[in-house]
Amino acid sequence: MIDPVVVDVAFFSFAAIAIVAGVRVFRTDSMVRAAFYLLASFAAVGGIMVLLGAEFLGMVLILMMAGEMLVMAIVMVMFMMNPAGLNPMVMVHQNRVAAVAGVVAFLALAAVGLTGDFPDRPAPNPPAATVELGQELLGNSMLAFQTAGVTLLATMIGAVAIAGSRGRYGSAEDGSVEPGLQPDEEPA
Repeated sequence: MIDPVVVDVAFFSFAAIAIVAGVRVFRTDSMVRAAFYLLASFAAVGGIMVLLGAEFLGMVLILMMAGEMLVMAIVMVMFMMNPAGLNPMVMVHQNRVAAVAGVVAFLALAAVGLTGDFPDRPAPNPPAATVELGQELLGNSMLAFQTAGVTLLATMIGAVAIAGSRGRYGSAEDGSVEPGLQPDEEPA
C-alpha cells in the first residue's frame, strides 16, 4: 500500500503540471511548443486518473494523447510555411471572447465542485475493473485497433523520414521566404 502522503504529493504535483502546461499552451507563440505543452498537460491528467484508480483510462489518455500530439507536431513541422513551427505567431484569436468563455467555464465547474453532492467514501473497486472495461471497449474490434495502431506508426515513421532539415520554403537561417504565385514573380 502506498503512503497517503506520497499519493497527495503526486496528485498536487500532477495537478500543478497540468495547470501550468495548460496555461502555457495559450501563452506560447509557437504551435509546436503549444503541442508539447498540451501533451504535458494531458500526461499529468492521465497521471491523476491513475492515482484515482482509473488505471486503464489514465493510460489510454496518456498513450492516445502522446501519439496524437507527436503526430500533430511532426505534421506542423512538415507542412507549415514557418520552418519547424518555431517562429513566433499569434496563437489566440478573439481574446475577449476566449477570456469570457474561460471564466464562465471555470465558474461553472467551480460551482459544481463546491455545491455538488459527492460521496464521502469511494465505491468498492471490482477486482477486474480494468479487464472488464478493456473487453467492453475493444471487444470484437481488437483487430481494427491493432491495424489502426500499425498504420499510425507507419505514418509517423514516414513523416519523420520525409521531414528534412529545411522548412517548406527553405532554411530558417536564409529567411525562409514564400515563393511568388507566378513562376517569374519575385518572392513575397
